[in-house]
Amino acid sequence: MMLTFDGHEVYTANSAREALDVFEKDKFDLVITDFAMPVMKGDELAVAIKERAPGQPVIMITAYAEMLETSGNPLSGVDRMISKPFLLDDLREAIAAVLGKDSSGGSGASPG
Repeated sequence: MMLTFDGHEVYTANSAREALDVFEKDKFDLVITDFAMPVMKGDELAVAIKERAPGQPVIMITAYAEMLETSGNPLSGVDRMISKPFLLDDLREAIAAVLGKDSSGGSGASPG
């Protein structure tokens, strides 16, 4: 809802498998995923997406950001992490950072 409010076209998926199916059928400016998902975690989804499209920007949202950042295991495939809970401005800033645009919103991205 936050992204639609900013003028983005948003596609949703209920699982990582569904997200990969949607991703393979279209092109997206950006992929946003949660970390904690059954079967495949968000960082694993990010790696699978990068295998298919190495330049694809991926943002991961998680309640475990601090733990993941200090774990010593790099989150390959994840370009930016947002900690839950987050504000709309945090999301806008992350989108702007990975897409290389200013964070005023309405960048025309089509997050997946």
